[in-house]
Parts: sequence; structure tokens; C-alpha cells
Amino acid sequence: MRTHLHHFERGPGASKRSEDGTATFVCIALLAIMLVLVMAESSALFHLRREMKLLEQKQIQRLDASQTNSISLAELPLGQDAQQRVPTESHDSK
Repeated sequence: MRTHLHHFERGPGASKRSEDGTATFVCIALLAIMLVLVMAESSALFHLRREMKLLEQKQIQRLDASQTNSISLAELPLGQDAQQRVPTESHDSK
């Protein structure tokens, strides 16, 4: 088996092999950074969604507690029905 001397030479071929390894390393490093950023954003969105739910629950409790514009039902005197209190038709229309 015969080996060629140009495989062992230093020069343009040797530097190209080291550049290929560097490019691969840079691509892997960029992918890792992107993955870290995606995980951080996902975590931030999870915490934001949880905080929004808590704020919504607090506002609902606050608004339920202060019913200033609510209409309370008037109590009817004993023996009267709600339909008797509200006239529906007059008897004179016949």
C-alpha cells in the first residue's frame, strides 16, 4: 500500500479540516443558546399565565364582595303572590 505525501502536508488542506470542526462547534453552540432562550421564554410564559389567573380570581372576589349596584329582591308580604302585585291587563279593555 502506497501512501501519498500530499496527505501529510501542512497547508491549505490542513487548515480547512480545522475550519470544518470550528464551524460545527459554532453551530452546536448557537443551537444550545437558542434552546436555552426557548426554555426561558416558556418558563416566563408559564409564570405569567399563572399570575394572570391569580389576578383574575382576586378581581372576581373583589367585585363579588362589593355589590353596590345589585338589586335586592323585595320581600313580599305574607299570602301575596308576585303575579298579584304586577297588573298584566286591565279588565276595562273588553
